Amino acid sequence: MFSSLSVLAAASPADHVYNHKFWVSDNGYWLWSGNQGNLVLSLLIIILVGAWFARQVKTGPASEGADAFVTKNRFAHAIEVICVYLREEFARPLLGARTDKLMPFLWTIFWFILVNNLLGLVPILDIVHLANKDWKAAHAAPIGGTATQNIWVTGVLAVIAMLFFNLSAIRHLGVVGFFKHMTAGAPFPASIVVFFLELLGQFFIKPFALALRLFANMTAGHILLATLFSFAGMVVGKGIFLQGPVTLISVLGGFGIMLLELFVAFMQAFIFMFLVTVFIALMDHDHDEHHDHAHDHHDPVHGDHDLNHLSESKPSIA
Repeated sequence: MFSSLSVLAAASPADHVYNHKFWVSDNGYWLWSGNQGNLVLSLLIIILVGAWFARQVKTGPASEGADAFVTKNRFAHAIEVICVYLREEFARPLLGARTDKLMPFLWTIFWFILVNNLLGLVPILDIVHLANKDWKAAHAAPIGGTATQNIWVTGVLAVIAMLFFNLSAIRHLGVVGFFKHMTAGAPFPASIVVFFLELLGQFFIKPFALALRLFANMTAGHILLATLFSFAGMVVGKGIFLQGPVTLISVLGGFGIMLLELFVAFMQAFIFMFLVTVFIALMDHDHDEHHDHAHDHHDPVHGDHDLNHLSESKPSIA
């Protein structure tokens, strides 16, 4: 065990977190890296588990009666509960009638980030370096690390999300309505300033915040975890009276941080998906508000009828 922990005694704990090159072209371009290996692995996991999950939740033959609608596996049922909870409790109150059309993308974002976050907690990189000392010395690995800690990966995710929530807004509001929304109804010439501020927010600030938030949270936790385990590696061969207590404290502290990182893995996947949902809903807000105001007028005879009509037209949170 102690010899295995010596792998963690790197010059810097960040060496276990940052991306490791594997295949580099003659002009210095990285053609393959550890994070790319993890991305491919996560893709295979999502495809295979997704296909299996679809079979488990598929409605059975009518001869089974009520059992035809019951999910056939506990793990699949847990996935189904998470998907339904995200859709009904968070997305539908914000997106209303558009929820079912937009959820496939939102679910994909959530599960892709979650799977990569969880893969980052598996010591794939350390196992690879234990198996091949030359790769460890060269800081190289064909697979391993945390893909969602890579700012390039989180940046691409943020750009995809930015394109999605802006194109979704254009499709919902129309091109003219989209640009009117960007002025926030401000009078000229203030509308010009507001427009450029909104443009900056929609296409730069929001995606930058999405990318940086995920990158920073995954980086900080993993460096802390690597630091705790590196203490055990640094005392290898120092004697049992020093090695024993330090290793015990490192392992116990690392276990506690690992539980926290497990929570953060789920939380960051949820936050990314939820913020994209909020950004979509914000672009719809003024449009839906103006639509509601067209029906919101005082009528002493039919006032109660109008209130009931409005309450029925809004999406239910339940």
